[in-house]
Amino acid sequence: MATFSRLVRFLARDGRTYYGDAILPTGVTDIGKATTARVIKGDIFGKHHVTDQVADVRLLLAPLAREDVKTVRCLGLNYEQHAKEAGMPLPKYPVLFYKPITSLAGPFDSIPVPAIAQEAEGLDYECELVIVIGKEARDVPESKALEYVMGYSVGNDVSHREWQLKRGGGQWALGKGFDGWAPFGPGIVSSNIIKDPHKLRISTVLNGKTVQDSSTGDMIFGVAKTISFLSRGTTLLPGDLIFTGTPQGVGTGRTPPLWLKDGDIVEVGLEGAGTIVNKVDFEQNKPKL
Repeated sequence: MATFSRLVRFLARDGRTYYGDAILPTGVTDIGKATTARVIKGDIFGKHHVTDQVADVRLLLAPLAREDVKTVRCLGLNYEQHAKEAGMPLPKYPVLFYKPITSLAGPFDSIPVPAIAQEAEGLDYECELVIVIGKEARDVPESKALEYVMGYSVGNDVSHREWQLKRGGGQWALGKGFDGWAPFGPGIVSSNIIKDPHKLRISTVLNGKTVQDSSTGDMIFGVAKTISFLSRGTTLLPGDLIFTGTPQGVGTGRTPPLWLKDGDIVEVGLEGAGTIVNKVDFEQNKPKL
């Protein structure tokens, strides 16, 4: 499907934005360490090729441009130990919710916290494996599902528990859908490289302290089962993202709860893909003009 190994979207030193195939030093797998990339020409979901043109990476951006993402789907309670820490029964079917496109952000962007999310405590982190769909999929059998994957990223499903669980009228999306609350990256690792997405270490580090450390093997619904289920009667499009849930260790599951604060540094990492690093930024009320 893809000719690239590690897709990045980046601002180059010439001031232009490119898609590229990240060039990493021998033995390095963290895409966030890339300083150069081979420029990609063409449609990343169709006919494209990796050129010999090498560009310097000034800043890694969200791996997909907003116009290249169609839908952001997310799963809740998809890690067995996380469901247990939440005191919830294991789901019989994937628990699905959506985030708006405007929630997407880059791997090193700040996490903006608007005034509405500062009204009460409850700001939380969630490290997640992100599936990137590479071709149109509908009613896909589980045995064929991985053929529709372009690659994988890591993301942070930033959440506000007060708005998610108490003020949202039972709808999770309100407490998870604010602008910039789905940073992901640092790139997209081709499914040709990550052949088994169920044996990867996934973690969150908050201000230098590890708060989540697990394996994607703890997922209740794996990648193939998730794609197959979500495609039943519903078409998945190239560029669709699927955040696949978080392992145990979230702030709301601790005693006392561990909530994110202004200025906190959150690092979420996925083995084979790398780490995204985002600073929590409480927005100040701006005077109206």
